Amino acid sequence: MDEPKDAEGGVRQPGGGAPPPFTAAVDALRTARLRPQVEVEPTRAPQRLAPYAYALEAAVVDGDEDLADGRLVLLHDPAGHDAWRGTFRLVTLVRAELEPEMAADPLLPDVCWSWLTGSLQARGLAYGEPSGTVTRASSHYFGGLSARPPASQIEIRASWTPREGLGGVPDTAAHLASWCDLLAQVAGLPPAGPGDASVVTLPQRRGPQSR
Repeated sequence: MDEPKDAEGGVRQPGGGAPPPFTAAVDALRTARLRPQVEVEPTRAPQRLAPYAYALEAAVVDGDEDLADGRLVLLHDPAGHDAWRGTFRLVTLVRAELEPEMAADPLLPDVCWSWLTGSLQARGLAYGEPSGTVTRASSHYFGGLSARPPASQIEIRASWTPREGLGGVPDTAAHLASWCDLLAQVAGLPPAGPGDASVVTLPQRRGPQSR
């Protein structure tokens, strides 16, 4: 039987409400102030990764174009998790289409990973146990699809443990804002403010990508 869920995708254990730290962390996600080019909405949360979970999906939009998209999942295990070294964990997937010459850059995976860690550090966020992968893929079309130009995509899959503050609650609003900074960088948007002036971004995308 499926676990009961709240109206916006968070998962809770059968037979009881969510614990206060998780509720507070989710409330912070729902009220975070984000840059206007990033459209965020709740989505169905995974059911087997942790006793409690809440998920968001986002897209960086420029007119009718989606320049990048992604998913951010907040996990919570009140008993703690050895691998996390904490009771909360953030898990993400970020994707964007690239120009082929950019995808061929051998330094691209290292740069993309530095964007993730740099976006957290730029907001002064304490975190631990980061792990993940950066994958680039190229598609070439043949036969009935031969008219399509070659396409390349970058994909970042990562997770980290946000350090808990007062009441055992991490600053999830700031982590969400940091994640949106990462999405914007991958999408090739200009820096959001003077503090981000040194950020290196990808060139503008060629057009909308399928989601």
